[in-house]
Amino acid sequence: MATYDLVVIGTGPGGYVCAVRASQLGMKVAVVEKNATLGGTCLNVGCMPSKALLHASEMFEEAGHSFAKMGVSVSAPKLDLPAMMNFKQQGIDGNVKGVEFLMKKNKIDVLKGTGKILGTGKVEVSADGKSQVVETKNIVIATGSDIARLKGIEIDEKRIVSSTGALSLDKVPGKLLIVGAGVIGLELGSVWKRLGAEVVVVEFLDRILPGMDGEIAKQFQRILEKQGFAFKLGSKVTGVEVNSKALLAKIEPASGGAAETLEADVVLVCIGRVPYTDGLGLKEAGVALDARGRVQIDPQFATSLKGVYAIGDVVAGPMLAHKAEDEGVAVAEIIAGQAGHVNYDVIPGVVYTTPEVSSVGKTEEELKQAGVAYTVGKFPFTANGRSKVNQTTDGFVKILADAKTDRVLGVHIIGREAGEMIHEACVLMEFGGSAEDLARTCHAHPTRSEAVKEAALAVGKRAIHM
Repeated sequence: MATYDLVVIGTGPGGYVCAVRASQLGMKVAVVEKNATLGGTCLNVGCMPSKALLHASEMFEEAGHSFAKMGVSVSAPKLDLPAMMNFKQQGIDGNVKGVEFLMKKNKIDVLKGTGKILGTGKVEVSADGKSQVVETKNIVIATGSDIARLKGIEIDEKRIVSSTGALSLDKVPGKLLIVGAGVIGLELGSVWKRLGAEVVVVEFLDRILPGMDGEIAKQFQRILEKQGFAFKLGSKVTGVEVNSKALLAKIEPASGGAAETLEADVVLVCIGRVPYTDGLGLKEAGVALDARGRVQIDPQFATSLKGVYAIGDVVAGPMLAHKAEDEGVAVAEIIAGQAGHVNYDVIPGVVYTTPEVSSVGKTEEELKQAGVAYTVGKFPFTANGRSKVNQTTDGFVKILADAKTDRVLGVHIIGREAGEMIHEACVLMEFGGSAEDLARTCHAHPTRSEAVKEAALAVGKRAIHM
């Protein structure tokens, strides 16, 4: 029987990063993975493949609509969807092999199979009808999340798809109906819209991007509508009739009222994700879950069962790969007797569309609800030199600072490369910095990031370029 200092169940970003950090700290580590490849949802059917298709489809769109105005003459681009899917797969393979390399480099044993916790210090690993029990001083649950399903709508991953199926369609749908106006739906909708699909998004709430800053969401909706998206907000899909010619989606107002029917070739259901705990034996082992099926943990990531910890999508908090990674590092350090910590006030979020949307910290709505007095500094990309010469002027930067101390409480950006620009705000906030600190930091010219500096100057009502 094998004995370890730590066994991590799941090899997504949280799990494999946790394993690497634990190995760096001198522990003997094993990871358990039920799928054929390492990397979890993110690397195989989530973050990474979607970014490959977002990039490829953006290049297709640029070649078809933007090259000519820059003086670059090319014939109309032709879509080779199998080749684009191969491009996506090359990216997946490269990243998966990278995780395999990290396991070997850090002398981490990979146990293929489904992990089940038998109690403190014991994990059963089952595959192909065989099972083995491994002993370990500590266990980390990093099993991630699964797609949330809509009652009465059966996902077949061919015509009615989840995000997984939407990454591997064999042809561009004429009409794509997306259920849910969150990050995943808008990203995948962008991919297929650029490639030629007609896209309609149905959202139960009266706005897109729930949880993000309201002003940013409104501006983003206008931009997407300009790109050809259609939105049905305050609406719900109550059923999908399948026939040989088309899918007929029944849509009703969220508040009740007359139903209408929309025809689609593909329906993408992306209403969120749920913690994945199937087969872990948590109830039998005595690991407590909350009302939403998430593993309950204390501030040190410990569950109700001694020696068992949990991180990532399977616990409370935003379901983001980088949040899981930070938790993986923190719990490894805590197990090693160090002071692992995650600052949940500084976890950025990004929507990887064109333009991108990024945010960190509090929204205006959250500050108002908490009764916090704040000042706002905004700067549009229409007044940013680099954006003007590149003719990519959609969007703006918004900085929210404490009215008394000037400490930055939140930063929200919509614009090209917003996902890259948010990190200077993260660093500033991690060190408790003020808008004044950011305003007095020299930024290279000409860059889009100068808009961040100008927004910080605008907090003190002294922006230079507007």
